[in-house]
Amino acid sequence: MPTSPRTARTTFKNGSGKNGLGSSPRSRLRLGLIAGGLAFTLLLATTPSLVACPFCSAPSKTLTEQVTDASALLEVHWESAKDAQGTDVGSTTYRIQKVIKQAKDQFAVDDLITLPRYRPGTKTEMYLLFGNAAGNDLDWQPPVAASRTLIDYLQNAPKPDRPSSERLPYFMGYLEHAETPVSDDAYAEFANAPYEEISPLSSKMPREKLRQWLVDPKVSASRMGLYGLMMGLSGNEEDRVLMEKKILEPNTDFRLGIDGVMGGYLLLAKEQGLEVLEKQKLADKQAPFSETYAAMQALRFMWQYGNGAIPHQRLRKSMEILLERPELADLVIADLARWKDWEIVPLLATKFDDPDFGIPSIKRAIVRFMIYCVKDAQELKSKPPGETGLTPEELAIVQERAQQAEAWLKKLEETDPNLLRDAKRFLLIK
Repeated sequence: MPTSPRTARTTFKNGSGKNGLGSSPRSRLRLGLIAGGLAFTLLLATTPSLVACPFCSAPSKTLTEQVTDASALLEVHWESAKDAQGTDVGSTTYRIQKVIKQAKDQFAVDDLITLPRYRPGTKTEMYLLFGNAAGNDLDWQPPVAASRTLIDYLQNAPKPDRPSSERLPYFMGYLEHAETPVSDDAYAEFANAPYEEISPLSSKMPREKLRQWLVDPKVSASRMGLYGLMMGLSGNEEDRVLMEKKILEPNTDFRLGIDGVMGGYLLLAKEQGLEVLEKQKLADKQAPFSETYAAMQALRFMWQYGNGAIPHQRLRKSMEILLERPELADLVIADLARWKDWEIVPLLATKFDDPDFGIPSIKRAIVRFMIYCVKDAQELKSKPPGETGLTPEELAIVQERAQQAEAWLKKLEETDPNLLRDAKRFLLIK
């Protein structure tokens, strides 16, 4: 059996005023929250297809996906390392303990494999080496610290091409596992999963553990969104009370994941819970901006995924409360345009002239709202009455509001053609 070191070719990737918003801490928080939620919002607005878990951190490539994509996967122990000197980055040699996967018969147990870059270690340390095909060579990824538990977890995991109904219950059992790499990867599997694949598993969700995790300060805040969502899918009245208590905790700091807790809470509490959020997070102008924005995200979630648990018209009315908040108005107006809340055309025409809403981004949002209203009315006119999904009374209201919006736009074209032109540049709703 060969024992001479094999030098591996590897590539290491980097891994481990004018808008009127101002630069106050509140404004910076607003921009940060908007950036964090923008992908979620735009996906809800523009695509009917499945998207990743709405309240999870950004999807990442899971270990099982890496295993599937790899041409070679080796279980190795650290053997030795050559220190870096000058421009030489040094090297590290590993001894193969097990060949888990290889495309060609080129590796065997006890072979040595050397990667560029000095990495200190001891001979008891275990790693996984992922090698991806790069022409006739292998492009080795940075070694992944491993344990027997992690390796067993990976070898027993359902492959990515298996149905989610088979895969996700397996990973559910490893959420909050004692070994961080295992629990992180199990969480990533859920973060990558669409809501439509998570929700059918409600009867299999570990309700009692979820209750503990939601109140345990040792649990990563980044997972609160997922656990709140799961609690909403699997919980009962007792859990509704627990979630409401957590939502209403006095807090002035940004709470990562509280939007998912609110979304799950609305799944459980429905309109009763909506009234709580309206009073405590939407109408209360003293509520921290981050809490109000989290409640706004929960409304968006219920619109997209609530399946009628809260009527759409009721959600519109809740979102309208935020029109009184200039720091949120442009976002709210965009949401209400997506939700075709054309009844507020007269209200927005009034807001346009309100000095408190003189921010350019709000004015552009109002102009776009009017354009979308007219466009929607035109599309409805082209359909047979029985195919619009609206009653004759509702159709009449849409046409009336569209006429008001069209007249308003014609007047704007005379008084401020530049604003109309700027607003037309980015019409997100097609």
